[in-house]
Amino acid sequence: MKKTTIGGILFAAIVLAAIVYSTIQTTQYRCEVCITFDGRSGCRTAKASTREQAQRTATENLCSVLGAAGQAESRRCETTPTDSVKWLSVN
Repeated sequence: MKKTTIGGILFAAIVLAAIVYSTIQTTQYRCEVCITFDGRSGCRTAKASTREQAQRTATENLCSVLGAAGQAESRRCETTPTDSVKWLSVN
């Protein structure tokens, strides 16, 4: 094999290993957020590298499911006090 082919294969393997490693390392926190917004209730779970990111992601996902349409309504939903926040183990 040519040196460029071996180098390319080695580079691809290193990039793949870095992606797998970073994916495993970034899910340190997992939470479930429950909200009642405009008479609709729901819960969503999210994982992230920080507590704040996990809670924000779960909240944003939940607001989209609850039908918060438009930027103003989404912001209102995202700032609604939570019914509950449960911190779960990362599996």
